[in-house]
Amino acid sequence: MQHIIFTTQNKNLNYNISMYKSEHFTDSLFYQIELTAKYCRSLGMQIFPKLNMPLTVDEYSAMDVIMLHDGICQRELAKIILKDRPNTGRILNALEEKGYIERFADTKNNRLVRKMIITEEGRKVFEYTSELLREHLSKIPKIISDEEKTFVKIICKKLRDGLKNEVEMKI
Repeated sequence: MQHIIFTTQNKNLNYNISMYKSEHFTDSLFYQIELTAKYCRSLGMQIFPKLNMPLTVDEYSAMDVIMLHDGICQRELAKIILKDRPNTGRILNALEEKGYIERFADTKNNRLVRKMIITEEGRKVFEYTSELLREHLSKIPKIISDEEKTFVKIICKKLRDGLKNEVEMKI
């Protein structure tokens, strides 16, 4: 195996990451990203029930996006939360049944679409859930600094932008 040193400087960030060049799948960047995503998802799946949250992880994610994009349609929401349309529909049905969102018919490009907004009750529940989440997560020891988080986000976006040119994908 060949030893590789990767060093980069980004403003005040100076990283020196040592790794071994290998052809093993489990050593690949793609594997590491996927595994980390699974850990993050599992954390959310465990925290929400543990704290008796009034929302599921998926409902919380959907509400967060709807709060940022008032009047978003289901297709666009599905793309952002990385769910297919049927799963997104189930999430929205649950939120609507709980009274946290309202859906209404509208047109987009001369087509009928269903859009949604957060209700006042939904806003209260979202804010309450966000506060519970912040409190709980603040008690977890910091694994990486805010600067490192920013650096990882920048690198992931750069990788994703590069892959967009190479991969046909419908999200």
